[in-house]
Amino acid sequence: METTTNPRVSKRAFISRVATRSGLPIRVVNKVYESLLGELRGAVSCGETVVLTSFGRFYRQDHKGHKVRFGKSDVDDYVVLKFSASSSFNRRLGGEDEISPETYGMIEDADEFENVVEDRELRAAS
Repeated sequence: METTTNPRVSKRAFISRVATRSGLPIRVVNKVYESLLGELRGAVSCGETVVLTSFGRFYRQDHKGHKVRFGKSDVDDYVVLKFSASSSFNRRLGGEDEISPETYGMIEDADEFENVVEDRELRAAS
């Protein structure tokens, strides 16, 4: 049985790649990165769902605490960050060359419909 490890991209390397792709200075990209994560953390902490069209959505999920069989302390209630990738993003993971322009347009239309439905559900829940 052969095991493979997935290569990891560090924060520094990721920011460097984005700076190269965008043509922006690394310091600017780093500031945008930190601001983006801070805003995401703040919104999700307040119970908001952050929807990034054609990428996915971030939301918080509350978990109930539970008793521990061994040990002295129980696990208190806790919150975790969840991410759900959009269907178009998942399709593009296999390679953009596999999707024809006509199919890509239909996927974008379906994603837009999905976003409208999610927005209506969020407004109804508020």
